[in-house]
Amino acid sequence: MMSLRMTRAVFTAITLVTSTLASISPAGQSVVVNGINYYSAPEVVSIIDATSDMLSRASTIGVDLIPLTVFSDSSRSFTTAVFRSLVDNYTSSDDVFNTGFLQAIYLKHTGSAPAAVQYPLGAALTKYGTKLFMPARAYQSSVEAQGYSITGWRTELPAGPYFMSARNGNVYQAYRLYPDTNMAFTEGLKANNNGTYSVMSAAVYGDHTPTIGVPSRLYYTKTAAKPLAGVRLGVKDIYDIAGVKTGCGNRAYYGLYPPRTVTAPVVQRLIDAGAIIVGKQKTSQFANGESPTADWVDYHCPFNARGDGYQNPSSSSSGAGASAGAYLWFDIGLGSDTGGSIRGPSAVNGCFGNRPSHGLVTLDNVMPLSPALDTPGFLTRDPLLWHTAAKVLYGTNITSNFTSLPKKILTTGVPTVASTESQAIQLDFLHTLQAFLGAKSTTPIVPASLWAANPPDEANGVSLSELLNLAYPTLISHQQYNLVTQPFYADYAAANNGKRPFVDPSPLIRWAFGQTSVPADASTQAIRNATIFRKWWEQNVVVPSPESCSESLLLYVQSSGSPNYRNVYRSAPGIPTGISTGRLSGFAEEPDMVFPIRQVSYNSSITLQEEMLPVAVSVVAAKGCDGMIFTLAEKLFAAGILKMPKVGSMAF
Repeated sequence: MMSLRMTRAVFTAITLVTSTLASISPAGQSVVVNGINYYSAPEVVSIIDATSDMLSRASTIGVDLIPLTVFSDSSRSFTTAVFRSLVDNYTSSDDVFNTGFLQAIYLKHTGSAPAAVQYPLGAALTKYGTKLFMPARAYQSSVEAQGYSITGWRTELPAGPYFMSARNGNVYQAYRLYPDTNMAFTEGLKANNNGTYSVMSAAVYGDHTPTIGVPSRLYYTKTAAKPLAGVRLGVKDIYDIAGVKTGCGNRAYYGLYPPRTVTAPVVQRLIDAGAIIVGKQKTSQFANGESPTADWVDYHCPFNARGDGYQNPSSSSSGAGASAGAYLWFDIGLGSDTGGSIRGPSAVNGCFGNRPSHGLVTLDNVMPLSPALDTPGFLTRDPLLWHTAAKVLYGTNITSNFTSLPKKILTTGVPTVASTESQAIQLDFLHTLQAFLGAKSTTPIVPASLWAANPPDEANGVSLSELLNLAYPTLISHQQYNLVTQPFYADYAAANNGKRPFVDPSPLIRWAFGQTSVPADASTQAIRNATIFRKWWEQNVVVPSPESCSESLLLYVQSSGSPNYRNVYRSAPGIPTGISTGRLSGFAEEPDMVFPIRQVSYNSSITLQEEMLPVAVSVVAAKGCDGMIFTLAEKLFAAGILKMPKVGSMAF
């Protein structure tokens, strides 16, 4: 009887186990080709109809994946010279391809007429260790004459490196894996076939940092419909991406909420234009201003590659700025700017960056700091890509076609006489820009003095400082607390027995200010004051123009190249009161765009050697004149006045 009961118990257990199937899905494979780390994506992009013998001859014993290169050639005769030329071209233009992918090749003819394959090619193939040559149908007659087998594929593939299964001919995209040594990303991402994204399921050694995978640039061809095809994009971790968590720089927030189900429209626009999201990028907590190292408690602040490598990368779009300054494989980052969160990181990391005119595009599914001031923009080393991405993101809300550029230059805070190396650089750029535009002179201005001399009636005699001193901290503290903090606190308490989550010192002190130090209607008053200022500013200072969009350009210094070490103990964060020029352009809702111009030397207390830091200026124009400034940047770049920054310790 006891034996019978035991048998029934075992049978019941087996029934329960076998009736509950595990959820299993492929996650790709990590491999090394010629000493370089790669990831073979799990999605099959095509199938090579090769015989098992052909696949076996191309494979490495004990390894299923065969490195494969698809060649695209339009010549009438495929010769050894053509083959070598293609290899050299792929090697120089793509960081994912290496000659290890010549273990197997597939030749795709793109010409209008059949081509001939000239032999012998054996010596060229042997040089790279190629074990299998798989020609396309266009080469059938000449190949059959040489005794080669013909094979084909199920789905057309663009040129580039791939991995092919030695078992069944399945073909997979290849991603090169890079360690995020400057700690600029929260995680690497890859696109799924259903429009969602997932975290890159691969890792390589790199100081305990995330791993970022990038697909081959050879896969993509830019078109009018896909002007960003193949562009590697990082996205600040306040933008929602379907399938991925949004963390906003806070561990509790990241852990509390599930992956998002909808991608923010601003991100989707870039995806639709062909951009490849390679990862989420770090932000200071809830996009508030933080300084390393003390303010960044939940996560470590990204590292600025410039100079000695231990300078403040600024915030809150720190990850995008650090990536642009450090990684040649990285193209552009989508950041946000409320009070300088793109402009600061752009300047100190030595790249181009823009705060656009306010309201050019919806910010649905984006964490707000202050909807009255929030804007999406880019950080990149490439001024041409900068403009292309802006056209995609802002669409017809920016116009780049004007009959002329402004002939009037205003400056604020720019020296009139140079007493330092940085000031000499600033003045040299100003004089060069003046000559380029044909401006007769430049006019230094002091906004507070202009206001005092001609104040608007609505101000009721209040100085500019009094009008706007508390406007910025009021708006960011009130609006973020109501839109983000309160629901976050409530959700966290409900899930954690009433507990309050940890929040970094900077957002915490700002939220407290908004709840205890200003009246409940302070946001309404702050918006009213900002509106008064904006109308006065566009009528008296930076005035619109039908010919050049903006009657003048306003220049101010965004970074003078002064060191700002991350290993310095600092006082507790305070309330961001005041009216710097960058705040004024934000209240005026104008485009404010950073141009890296040169670099300046300093003696590093870290390396005990002379190092270099970027010098950058901001260019401001009337609201809606973003396209004009992008055009100016392109023209200055074409003239050699602006240059594309390099990556690493020296921008130039």
